[in-house]
Amino acid sequence: MKTVAVIVEDGFAPFEFGVACEAFGLDRSADGVPNFDFRVVTPDPGVVPSRMGFSLNVHNDLSYAYEADLVVVSPTPKEMWGRSDPRVLEVIRDAERRGAWLLSVCSGAFILANAGVLAGRRATTHWMYADVMTDMFPDIEVDPDVLYVQDGKIITSAGTAAGLDACLHLLRQEVGPEAANTIARRMVVAPQRDGGQAQFINKPLPEVASLSLAPVTDWMLQNLRLDLHVDELAAKAHMSPRTFARRFKADLGATPAAWLARQRLLHAQRLLEKTTLGLDRIAYECGFGSAAVLRQNFVRTLGLTPTAYRDRFRCTTDTPAEVSLDATIDITAMAEPTPVV
Repeated sequence: MKTVAVIVEDGFAPFEFGVACEAFGLDRSADGVPNFDFRVVTPDPGVVPSRMGFSLNVHNDLSYAYEADLVVVSPTPKEMWGRSDPRVLEVIRDAERRGAWLLSVCSGAFILANAGVLAGRRATTHWMYADVMTDMFPDIEVDPDVLYVQDGKIITSAGTAAGLDACLHLLRQEVGPEAANTIARRMVVAPQRDGGQAQFINKPLPEVASLSLAPVTDWMLQNLRLDLHVDELAAKAHMSPRTFARRFKADLGATPAAWLARQRLLHAQRLLEKTTLGLDRIAYECGFGSAAVLRQNFVRTLGLTPTAYRDRFRCTTDTPAEVSLDATIDITAMAEPTPVV
């Protein structure tokens, strides 16, 4: 992915627009992150008013969007949901036909729906508008309970901050998790919130464990290679297994098993990017136990084999020494897969 176009129209939402600018528009090459040719486009170049009483002076028409690898759609006012600009709809249809990425933030999903590219697909939007979308577009499987949904090369996200999660999810696929994490650190946001996490949750920052769980999650991250079970983790937290599982999901938005599986996969991605370790060794380090189990998890979650992932995202300027590993590990001990919690 090299080129990004963000479409704005009259009444655009500043925050959601800013999400795309922050994720794709800044020069972070000094941090080793690829630059994108980023442009803001609109059907009629000139002054484009926002919904917050100020305007943008946009110089680019929609022609650039016809060439972009990613087209981002910002929300428009409710009264526009059923009557989007035909020129914008054609850009969206063209992007879908030629296999470009499409990403909507919050109610921008209604514009994708108007273009017809979500028909027969799963999608999401802000939970407040999910019922409206379902009524207007019954051929879309609207999921109101997630942060974002990827169906093919179309990503729809829930309200406001969930747009950042969706952008980081896409960046992880296109530039790799290491670069995506760098971008997240620059934005001072959690590097990973899974799309299946609930939109409406009890705690505002579900990626940050409570003080009572932080020592346990830190220990889990330092011991991914071990056979970890809920009973053991609950004991470390001085809780019953049932209380621990409930508190864990409330704090982090996922079960201990799902969170652990994700952390193991992220660590495997980093080792594939940053080291020359063999697949058996990486599987052991990450708690998968065998290269076969590692491959199964990669294909199921990322749609790539570990070897294909390494070929695509290898960091050629980095050395294996940058990743700290125990050099005394007995490779012959890696016989059986390590179960996930």
